Amino acid sequence: MPIPSRAALVDHLVRSRIAGDVATPRDNNLSHYRKLANGDRHYWLGLELGDRWTDEQDVLAVMAERCGVNDDPAHRIGQDTIDPELTVDALERMAARLRKAADGRERVLFATGHPGGLLDVHRQTADALRRAGCEIVRIPSGLMADEGMVFQFADVAMLERGATLWHTHSPAPMAAILDALAHLGRPLPDLVVADHGWAGCAGQRGLDAIGYADCNDPALFLGEAEGTLQVTVPLDDHVTDPRFYDPMTDYLLHAAGLLEDGDGDGAEVEVAQEPAGVGDPGVPMSFRPGGRLP
Repeated sequence: MPIPSRAALVDHLVRSRIAGDVATPRDNNLSHYRKLANGDRHYWLGLELGDRWTDEQDVLAVMAERCGVNDDPAHRIGQDTIDPELTVDALERMAARLRKAADGRERVLFATGHPGGLLDVHRQTADALRRAGCEIVRIPSGLMADEGMVFQFADVAMLERGATLWHTHSPAPMAAILDALAHLGRPLPDLVVADHGWAGCAGQRGLDAIGYADCNDPALFLGEAEGTLQVTVPLDDHVTDPRFYDPMTDYLLHAAGLLEDGDGDGAEVEVAQEPAGVGDPGVPMSFRPGGRLP
């Protein structure tokens, strides 16, 4: 399939609910902003925010600017949004950093706390950078974090528990990787491409870090605002079908000069329209029409 134009990608993001009217409800977003502002480190995603973001309204203002959520503090429940234009803007900034990595044949580490949604986005990006001459960092074996094993599958580091790839916001798995590399005398990555606490930890350690974040995960957007992360791409990080991310990934890699027209993995994806009001974080994902994880 041809690489989508910017307008076609924006349309796809809205139809697939990667952006636009997303499944994450407004009250869930505001709850996470409040908990971050109140100092709950689970929501800091490995960043050290100190006392700089103790006002929930300041967090909301950044999220409105960088993610596109509704900026009205009186809007407390119901639908919230991600601006698809901001998503594409951030993809283009990410593409520029990927191009720099390719030109410098950098060492790049990939990791995800959302394997059910973003694993193949990272896998395709790793493949493209390897073809361009980059070294994709292999993590040391035998690493443990958060009562699980830190594994690498399809070039992407993830947390595994009980033979299951684990959804995690924790920075501990990335800390285990970076500590082990240093202990073994191996060079640290020149670039980390990740999400959740994996990206936050890398950025906090002073590494170049770029990644993806949902509208209920404000920390990485704050990190980008402060310069700790280089790029944070706003998107719904677990839509109903991971194939919906393929046109986005093709656009990203093409913008980075890593993919030629017609070379993308993303065949045309038919998007079924979801009913309004999905995304209740109290409903198990297997029974939730929007397929969302809280």
